Amino acid sequence: MRIGVLDVGSNTVHLVAVDARPGGHPTPMSDWKTSLRLVELTDKKGAIHDKGIKKLTAAVTEAHDLASTLGCAELIAFATSAVRSATNSQEVLDHIEKETGVRLEVLSGVDEARLTFLAVRRWYGWSAGQITNLDIGGGSLEISAGADEDPECAFSLDLGAGRLTHQWFDTDPPERKKIKLLRDYIDAELVEPARQLRALGESRLAVGTSKTFRTLARLTGAAPSSAGPHVTRTLTAPGLRQLIAFISRMTAADRAELEGVSSDRSHQIVAGALVAEASMRALGIDKLEICPWALREGVILRRIDTGLGEPEEQTGTGQERTGE
Repeated sequence: MRIGVLDVGSNTVHLVAVDARPGGHPTPMSDWKTSLRLVELTDKKGAIHDKGIKKLTAAVTEAHDLASTLGCAELIAFATSAVRSATNSQEVLDHIEKETGVRLEVLSGVDEARLTFLAVRRWYGWSAGQITNLDIGGGSLEISAGADEDPECAFSLDLGAGRLTHQWFDTDPPERKKIKLLRDYIDAELVEPARQLRALGESRLAVGTSKTFRTLARLTGAAPSSAGPHVTRTLTAPGLRQLIAFISRMTAADRAELEGVSSDRSHQIVAGALVAEASMRALGIDKLEICPWALREGVILRRIDTGLGEPEEQTGTGQERTGE
């Protein structure tokens, strides 16, 4: 059965068409995305403005048409942090449904963490033991940990790379004073989640998912994406600290020239690196392994688990905490 998964994130609108079957791994047949930076298309009151709604509607229309062309029997469409936290979220969802016929399901931050954790667990298997997973998106940071397919702890915080860049940095490169203030803010937001996660005991495996972690790993020497998904890639705390000292003094244009950094994300990689470093430090993690599967794969796997051809049902439990 061919399934289309439409992910409306804080940075991109991303459609993946997958041939799914019970007991098999999801096989991507097509991959399309467009950059929107929804977090940056909001006004001072936190509402996605008209330009953002127009761009998002056009992107969803294009993705819906592509899914039909590719022969997707079902389209699972969801939105994450940028739409979730928008003060006019309901208005945006209603407008998109009216114009495109696609109703986006807004995932809670906790469900986002849980579904990403499911993908990580399936990738590494039961032999990995207890896993801690970190995922840095454009709008939020998800942290989860546990020994089963459903994490024992799951947190979502408004510490996404795009959101923090938009809120904290007004110069290019960012001022050293602003970097210090942001680092202190991130540390304060992580205190309580870190306390609860540490109470679970040390994980056998610490994992990073998301484009931000893949980019940071590449910048510290990990293999390029062209090497394939099965190459082991890692990100170390010392390497990350050295990287921050280097890229924080560069302009976004200069960072875009670095191998592995895309031009549409070069402006937010400093904030992403600060979140990664603070999270690893708060949890006592010296090395992360980079997992190629994340939220979209988790959504697909959960859909397969419910039985293909049957109505999907999602429930969420956990803890969600958002920033100011």
